[in-house]
Amino acid sequence: MDELIDILDADGRMTNRTAMKSEAHKNGWFHQTVHIWFYTLDGKVLLQQRGKNKDVYPLLWDVSVAGHIGASENIITSALREIEEEIGLTIQPEKLQKIGVFKSVHNHSQNLMDYEFHHTFLAPLHLSLHDLRKQESEVENLKLIPMDQFTKELGDISKFKYVPHEISYYNTITKEISKCLATSN
Repeated sequence: MDELIDILDADGRMTNRTAMKSEAHKNGWFHQTVHIWFYTLDGKVLLQQRGKNKDVYPLLWDVSVAGHIGASENIITSALREIEEEIGLTIQPEKLQKIGVFKSVHNHSQNLMDYEFHHTFLAPLHLSLHDLRKQESEVENLKLIPMDQFTKELGDISKFKYVPHEISYYNTITKEISKCLATSN
């Protein structure tokens, strides 16, 4: 789905320009996204398998919920909207723990470039996998896997079935979820 988004400079600052998402991807213009990683208190992480019709990385496993931030949209509002749209879950804003903003540059083709700043959050998941409602047009499947399995799989590049984010990004995610789990026990 195309939507109007804010354009950023290479340092993540607003440029006071907007463009359609498709135009930003065609021209390699920086813009904002939200990433929300859900984890369970028994040490599992929720993964989303990207839809088979996605332009990039179809059927690879990725962050629990992700999406673009609309033009002038509040970051938290965007995160809550994406959570509701992609997995059918309504949560309170205070459940989101922001762990950082990560710059990401991927040149998929001459006409498709993802130049993004991911506003990244963690949130505990208190429902079972069966209580979630995936967005059919965006999400192929959802699964919960133990953190140690997730970490191990990220380290075995020969079987890489995940969207190729920077390894430092994945390391931050696993470290921060582990911290949350340690403090919840």
